[in-house]
Amino acid sequence: MKFRPLHDRVLLRRIEQEAKTAGGIIIPDTAQEKPMEGEIVAVGTGHVNDNGDVRPLDVKSGDRVIFSKWAGTEVQVDGEELMVMKESDIIGVIAA
Repeated sequence: MKFRPLHDRVLLRRIEQEAKTAGGIIIPDTAQEKPMEGEIVAVGTGHVNDNGDVRPLDVKSGDRVIFSKWAGTEVQVDGEELMVMKESDIIGVIAA
């Protein structure tokens, strides 16, 4: 990969949700919201404090996370649509 996020930013891939409800109803693409779940692809070096200290990020590559609805910027990397966002936009990590 030719992209490395800086500082407290992460690069992630959205995880598509099931297009069918529990009752078996298929939801059309036009009615679906973009998923707020993703997999971390790459992480930056960490958050730089006011005094210059670097605090490492709490997430790592491969983590599945939930993020804020309006978080991040969509980017194209190697022909794939990914998102870049700050670690603070991540709500939590999904335990495996």
